[in-house]
Parts: sequence; structure tokens; C-alpha cells
Amino acid sequence: MKYVVLTSFRGDYQRLSEHERSLFKRVLPAFVDACDGYATDPTAPWPTSLRVKSVERAPGILEMTWSFSGPDGRATFEWMDLDGELAVRWRRIGKHRILRTP
Repeated sequence: MKYVVLTSFRGDYQRLSEHERSLFKRVLPAFVDACDGYATDPTAPWPTSLRVKSVERAPGILEMTWSFSGPDGRATFEWMDLDGELAVRWRRIGKHRILRTP
């Protein structure tokens, strides 16, 4: 799965603690597998452990929860076409407040 990282995501990521970065990296393999499954079959369900859902009042933007219990961790993303292939555009990462400007 190809991906693009927005400047906003890069800045958010730099502000995460090492522990938060570790938690995010831990769920990435499951996220990539789920994205590959989505690319093959868009009706395939997301793993419940990732809690992927649409962001309210932000059409086309999705959120993925990478940590439920201290610290609260979420990342927003959207689908895009990259060189004729489905890809992920990472938008924001951090705590619940990132959903104000996903």
C-alpha cells in the first residue's frame, strides 16, 4: 500500500512521545493489511481493533484509533489515487483534539 504524508501529520508526529510513536508503529502492520484488503474488496470490514470510522463533518476523511487507554491516540487519513493505485494520505496524528481540523 502506497501512502503520502502531509506536513501537518509530520509535525504532529514529531510532537508525539516515543511511547506514543511506538504504539502507533505497533498497529501499522494491521492497518496496512486492512488497507490491502480494502483495495481488493471495499466492502471488507476493518478490524475492530483499529476502530476505523468516518470523521464527522469531514467528508472523505477517516480516523483510526491506535490507542484507547492512555494516551488517547488517533490518526486521520483519506484515500487517494497515486500513480493509478489506491493509496493512503495521512493527514493528522495525535489526541482526540486533532479531529477539530482533521
